[in-house]
Amino acid sequence: MSHRLFDELLKRHVTDEGLVNYQGFMTDSVQLTAYIELLSNNAPNDSNWSDDDQMAYWINLYNAATIDLVLKYYPVESIKDIGSSIQVPFVNTPWDIQFIEIAGKQYDLNNIEHNILRKKWAEPRIHFAINCASYSCPELRREAYEGALLQRQLDEQARAFINDDFRNDITEQSAELSKIFDWFSGDFGKLMSLRDFINQYADQKISEETKITYKEYNWKLNDAN
Repeated sequence: MSHRLFDELLKRHVTDEGLVNYQGFMTDSVQLTAYIELLSNNAPNDSNWSDDDQMAYWINLYNAATIDLVLKYYPVESIKDIGSSIQVPFVNTPWDIQFIEIAGKQYDLNNIEHNILRKKWAEPRIHFAINCASYSCPELRREAYEGALLQRQLDEQARAFINDDFRNDITEQSAELSKIFDWFSGDFGKLMSLRDFINQYADQKISEETKITYKEYNWKLNDAN
């Protein structure tokens, strides 16, 4: 299926630094809604979708739905303000709001991340592709993910994120890493050690002697305005 509608929006409303022009997305909300409805009506399946096509679908859905959720409550200081702090009934966090309908079934963002993307594929690079609308998240890519391009796109996201000294401060002696590597240590350690994973992409390699700590996560909204 085509992700052209979302690709156009990302090119138009995401800055070179990965910040999001939510006001611009609001102006183009009809196009965003049309894209989400396209996904809703074209759920992937194992029989005629490749793994990469399926993964691209769910990553794009997560990112588009996150933007859509922020727009429903915009302006907010943080995505974490959505949920219990603004009294959405029976909801504790924004990731638990069931507002995404795919083939007649309701999903929340946690369903997509944990029950589909992480559960179905042993692919830690997804953590650099999905964007939680916050400063410490990996930058939102300025193009939609496509099955045919996915492996290159994921590699580029991993390399950009790991070498971004705002999100990871790496020297030979110490590595102050994103909290993402702590929260999802099991994902990064499935196929190799965390150090080996980092060294696949880091310009500055680390050794067994390198002390690893984790940065505080900045949940401020990744708003370009």
